Amino acid sequence: MRLRFVSIFLGLALIVAVPLSTPANAAIKVIVNDTPITDYDISQRSRLITMTQRKSGAAAKRQAEQELIDDQIKLAEAERVGVEISQSEVDSAYNNIARNVKMSPSQLSKALRNGGVKPETLKSRLKAQLAWNQVLRRRFSGRIEVNESDIIAALQKTDEADRQKSVEYDLKRVIVVVPKSSSGGFKSKRKQESNKIRSAFNGCENMGSVLGQYSEVVVRPIGRRLETELPVDMREEIQALGSGKLTKPSATEVGYEMIAICGKREIASDIAVRTELENELRAKEGESQSRRYLMDIRRRATIIYR
Repeated sequence: MRLRFVSIFLGLALIVAVPLSTPANAAIKVIVNDTPITDYDISQRSRLITMTQRKSGAAAKRQAEQELIDDQIKLAEAERVGVEISQSEVDSAYNNIARNVKMSPSQLSKALRNGGVKPETLKSRLKAQLAWNQVLRRRFSGRIEVNESDIIAALQKTDEADRQKSVEYDLKRVIVVVPKSSSGGFKSKRKQESNKIRSAFNGCENMGSVLGQYSEVVVRPIGRRLETELPVDMREEIQALGSGKLTKPSATEVGYEMIAICGKREIASDIAVRTELENELRAKEGESQSRRYLMDIRRRATIIYR
């Protein structure tokens, strides 16, 4: 389940600055499994909700309190099943949000502070979400099924033209290798080379002449993939680029990776729309199971209101 923070943050930089301080005498409002939630915690989460969801006043405060209670319950369950979230994972999720709203992490932090929200408030929410996602994967991986009759019913509601064709891409992975022990300067150099490769790339048939100008560049086949099999972000970028292009360099454990779009074709099949509908139905069922699971462990939790 993806973390959903999109363009709602784009207006953050325009918010009038609100002083930030953590009151020493913050009052405890709720205790969840021996973990206190203070009025300051609720105020911070409420401000975050106001900034991201345009809710305010009592509605934001009520939602903030319930979110914080749920977060503590999720974290407790994660600890029970052995799930641990590192600070680097939280920071990576935070950086992804910044990138999605066209900010650097420091710019996002500044925008949050201008709205009276500590960056740690968002990071705390992210940690609970990351932990819960891992808990759900452990519990429900491979167990979420959808009925064939539901898929057929959903297919019948789609446009007939969409049901008759699917788009398939022929893809290769281009890796500009960067050893883990490399210096910052070398990493920067390799990123610049990756961008040069991308600019000069003019199709998979001629990739040897471009890649041969650089050392330690590896090409690995991905093969033919339906567009519905691709992650949403990758699919959108590939659709926008078209055949004979490279996607933007992405930093990975082995270096900078780009996807080469070697070909595209339409095939007479309903498999693409069918796969997309099945994924949507599976996601809905997963959300339903997640809610039931949370309600179950919430009933077993000790929640004391002060």
